[in-house]
Amino acid sequence: MDRIVHKADFERVLATRSRSRSTHFALHHLVAAPLPRIWRAKTAIDTELSTGSALSCPQVVDDFPEAVLSGLWFACVVPKRHARRAVTRTLLKRQVRSAFQRWGPTLPAGLWLVRLRAPFAKQDFISARSVVLAAAARTELEALLARAVV
Repeated sequence: MDRIVHKADFERVLATRSRSRSTHFALHHLVAAPLPRIWRAKTAIDTELSTGSALSCPQVVDDFPEAVLSGLWFACVVPKRHARRAVTRTLLKRQVRSAFQRWGPTLPAGLWLVRLRAPFAKQDFISARSVVLAAAARTELEALLARAVV
């Protein structure tokens, strides 16, 4: 299980409808692999065309066969407007990562993203990083991912 790291992949997943929602979280899923990255050295200049001697190309490079889509990539988005303190954002991200570690083997392949869509009430969770907040986030994420498996 890997993480989604590139902006284009985040945008692709967030463009899909949420697969499941809870009070505070939304879960997005896209049956696809991350976009391929082309790394090219800035100093190397090719003087010869690579397409000069090629007669035909059997398959487009960007097309992924279904056999390649066997991985699971995940990410979480915890906006600052819903969790002001960095301690709270870190706590929620850790809860998301641990939930994906537990539920990862049962989830279908593709790109998964958990988004915090509403803040936790400050009246109920006074401390920015409390055991009560961690437990509440954990149970909500467990229910969210359990609904996604079905």
